[in-house]
Amino acid sequence: MTIYEAEVPGVGHKFELELDGDERLIVLIHHDGKREVYLRPGPNEDSEKLFGLTGKRARQLGSILEGAYFQPVEMDDIQVPLGESIIEWVEIGEDSPVVGETLQEANVRNRTGVSVVAIQRGEETIANPKPDVTIEAGDTLVSLGTREEQQAFAELLRENANTGDGGEGDGSTEGDTGDEASDGPGEGGTAEDA
Repeated sequence: MTIYEAEVPGVGHKFELELDGDERLIVLIHHDGKREVYLRPGPNEDSEKLFGLTGKRARQLGSILEGAYFQPVEMDDIQVPLGESIIEWVEIGEDSPVVGETLQEANVRNRTGVSVVAIQRGEETIANPKPDVTIEAGDTLVSLGTREEQQAFAELLRENANTGDGGEGDGSTEGDTGDEASDGPGEGGTAEDA
């Protein structure tokens, strides 16, 4: 991210931060300590004032943004020794063939090799989901597996969604439930077991 800095005679100092595309966030710091924050959608567009802050409030907001009160995990910087495995977050669409199935019924691990290690459902996180957890549209499944396994998982989630055959020919056989706890660590298992 590029930050441009300029003095504004008689006013104070201006900082422009490049955002996505041509958008820029502009912070104007007045000599009296007041701060104003603007958004400019494009290079030839007028800036829109978002809000103004006193110096004290600006410092409070700055410390929040800096992470003084809460330090999130920066996923871009995280390095986890997983060997060839990677973690993916996959949102489940309404037309996905696994909607309405439990993890056990979906048989994700036996069919693709990935382990579902968590489910994000709205504000709720279901860590180490048990095999009887039902997959719902809008869920985000957190899966662990190699790139090839993740690709197979993505294909499984699209399988039948395009053909509309309702599950026939999905590679499973009637009565084939696979390993009871294979689609998530579940009860008595760990992420390593999954």
